[in-house]
Amino acid sequence: MTLKIAAFLAAWTTIALTFAQAQSLPGKPDTAKSDTTKLLKEVKISTRKPVLVHKVDRTIVNADALMSAAGGTALDVLGQSPGVIVEQDANISLQGKAGVTIYINDKPTYLSGTALESYLRSITASSIDVVELMSNPPARYDAAGGGGIINIRLKRNKTPGFNGSLSLGYSQGIYGKTNNGLNFDFRQNKLNVFGNFSYNTANGFNDLDLERHFFGQEGQPTGDFLQNSFIRRRNSNYNGRLGADYYLSEKSTLGIGFNGLLNPGSENVHNVSNVFAPQGALDSSIVAWNNEKLRFRNGSANLNYRHRFDKEGTELTADADYVRYEDRNHQRFDNTGYLPDGSISSRDLLRGALFSGIDIYSLKTDFSKVLSKTLKYSAGLKTSITKTDNAADYDITVSGITRPDYDKTNHFLYREQISAGYLNADKDFGRISIQAGLRFEHTSSRGHQLGNALRSDSSFNRSYASLFPTFFLQYKLDSAGGSSLNFGYSKRVDRPYYQDLNPFVAPLDKFTFYTGNPFLKASYNHNLELAYRWKHFNASLNYSYQTAGIRETIEIRDGIYYSRPGNLDKQVSKGIFTNTNVDLAKWLNFQFYANAVQIHTISDFYNGRLDNKGTYFFVRPVFQFRLPKDWTLQAEGGYQSRVTSAQFVSTRRGKVTASVSRKFSASTSASLVVNDIFYTFAGGGDINNLAGTRASYRNLSDTRTAVISLSYRFGKAITGLRKHEANGAESEKDRVKN
Repeated sequence: MTLKIAAFLAAWTTIALTFAQAQSLPGKPDTAKSDTTKLLKEVKISTRKPVLVHKVDRTIVNADALMSAAGGTALDVLGQSPGVIVEQDANISLQGKAGVTIYINDKPTYLSGTALESYLRSITASSIDVVELMSNPPARYDAAGGGGIINIRLKRNKTPGFNGSLSLGYSQGIYGKTNNGLNFDFRQNKLNVFGNFSYNTANGFNDLDLERHFFGQEGQPTGDFLQNSFIRRRNSNYNGRLGADYYLSEKSTLGIGFNGLLNPGSENVHNVSNVFAPQGALDSSIVAWNNEKLRFRNGSANLNYRHRFDKEGTELTADADYVRYEDRNHQRFDNTGYLPDGSISSRDLLRGALFSGIDIYSLKTDFSKVLSKTLKYSAGLKTSITKTDNAADYDITVSGITRPDYDKTNHFLYREQISAGYLNADKDFGRISIQAGLRFEHTSSRGHQLGNALRSDSSFNRSYASLFPTFFLQYKLDSAGGSSLNFGYSKRVDRPYYQDLNPFVAPLDKFTFYTGNPFLKASYNHNLELAYRWKHFNASLNYSYQTAGIRETIEIRDGIYYSRPGNLDKQVSKGIFTNTNVDLAKWLNFQFYANAVQIHTISDFYNGRLDNKGTYFFVRPVFQFRLPKDWTLQAEGGYQSRVTSAQFVSTRRGKVTASVSRKFSASTSASLVVNDIFYTFAGGGDINNLAGTRASYRNLSDTRTAVISLSYRFGKAITGLRKHEANGAESEKDRVKN
C-alpha cells in the first residue's frame, strides 16, 4: 500500500507540472499571480483567501481554503493544518511536539483525550474562520502547553439584522455519521446577539490487536498473550454557543456568553484473549463483553467588558468566567475463562459507577497601550481556582456472590489556584521588529484521597512559582518585506491533568489497568525556532528541551499491564520544517508540507535506563485544480515514517484523499470528499523497555469515508463591529481528561 501511495503522488505531481508548463507559452503574461477575471461590459473580481498567513509569533490557517476538510469537523481542519498531526483520542502534536493546548476563540477547551476528541468533533469545519498555530506563544497567553497553542477562531457574521449560515454533512464509511451546524448573528442599534449550534453523530469502530511475548531471565520464551478487541463507539454531540454584546458607548462594550455541550454515548467491546504456553500450545482463553454508558456535559458562562481609550488601540479588557464539567460513566466487564477443551474455568462480573465533576473560576484583566505607530506594550493579571471531585464505586460478582471491590473504589478531591501577571512589548525599527515578554505564574495545590474499608486517607500539598520569558525577532531582508528571517524563544510548562493525580486503579480490561500518579511534577519546555520566509515559501529549524516531561508509561507486573503517567528526565527534539503554497498556473495551486524530526528521550525507568532516539519524516502534497463554472478538484496525500518517542515506536502510515466542490452561487456550495482511498491509514507500533516482554499492537478504524456536505449562507458581510473573543479561563480547560 505504501508503494501505491508513493506512485499515486508521483503521478499527480508529474501530470500537474507537465500540464502547467504546457500552458505557460513564451511571451504570454503570467496570470498565475492574479485572481481577477476581465469580462466585456463588466469586471468580475474573485478573491481567494490564502491558505497560510505568517505573523511574527504565529501562522494563520484559513479554514475555508482547506477544501478536503469540507463537511468535516474541527479535527479534520487541524489534521489538514501544516505541522499538525492528530492521533487517536485527539493526541495532537505541533511541529513534532506533544503537549499542545487547544483554544477556541482565545478560550482553552480545558479538555484532553476522548473528551477533547468529542468536543472537537462537535465543531463543524464550516463554522471555523481561522486556526492560529503558535509553537512559541507570546506572554499574554498562559504558560501552559509545552508543545505550543492552537487557537481555533469561529466565524462571526457582522451584518445588521439577522444573518448566518447553515451546513449539512453526511459521512459514510463502514458506518454512517452526520455533521450539521448553524451560525447566526442579530444586530440592531446597540445590541448584537450571536451564536452557533451543532449536532453530529460519531459512529465508528476500532479493531485492535495486541501481542505480548514473554521471556525468562536467560531470554528463553515463557509464553505468549494474543488479544483482539473489537470496539464499537456511538456518540451524539450537541454543542451550543450563545452570546450578546451591548454597546454602552462608542468606546465601551459589555458582553456575556454561554457555552454548552452534551455528549451521551456508548462503547461496546468484544474482547478475546488467548494465553499460550512456551511451546505454543493454548493454555487458556478469556472472552469478555465490556459495555460502557457515557454521559459528558459542559457548561460555561463569561462576563466581559472592554473600553477603548483611543483610535490607536489603547484599551482595557476584563473577564469573569465560570466553567463546569461533569462526566458520568457506567461500566460493566463480563469475563468468562475457558480451558483448552472449551470448558468454562471461571466467571466474574465487574461493575463500576464513575463520576467526575470539575469547577473552574477565573478573573482576568488586560491593558494595552499604543505609544506610537512603532511601539506598543501590554500588561495583565489573572487568577483561577479549580476544584475537582472524582468518585468511583466498583463491585465484583464471583460464583454468584457480589462484594465491593475496594482496590478500585475511590474518592479523590483536588484544589488548585494559579495566579499570574505579564508584561509584553512590541517595537518596530523598520526592517527589524522585536516582541519581548515576561510572565510570572504561581501555583498552589492540594490533593486529598479519601479512604475506604481497606485503604486509609492520604493527601499532598504543593506550591511553586516560575518566570516564563518570550522573545521574537524579525528581520526583513528587503524593503518590501517579501522575505524575512525570524527567531522565536519561549519557556512553557505542562501541569498534570487533574485526573492523572488520582492514585487509584481503573480497569481497561482484565489484563490492562490505568492508574494515576499523585507524585507527578510540572514539566518545563524551552523552545527555539529560526525561520526563513519568502513570499509563498517558509522553512524553519526548531529545537526543544524538556525536563520532567509527562508521558504515558507502561509497566508489566505478573503479566498485567499498568498504564500510568510519569515524569521522564529529559527529552530533546530537533526538527526541520518547510511548506509552500504557490499557483503553478491560473487553474492549478500546489501546496506542500514536509518535516523531519529527531526525538531523543533519556530517563530512569522501571526496568533500568530508558535511552531511545529516532528520526521520522512527514510529507503532504496537495494539488488543487480550479475548473470552469466554479468547479474545484483537489488531490492530496500524506505519508509518515516510523516515529520513536519514549517507550513507543509507531508504525509508518499514509493516505490519499480526493475531493470535488462546486459553488452554485455566492451563498450556496456543495462538496464531496473521499478520505483514505487505499485504506492505508492504520495505526500500530511497538512498546519498548518492558521487563521480559516484547509487545506490539495494530489498530484499524473507519478511516475510508465519503463525505458529502452542503453549505448555505445568508446575509452580507460588513466590517467594524466589536468582537470579544478572549476570556480569563485560558489554561485550565485543557487539563480535563476523560
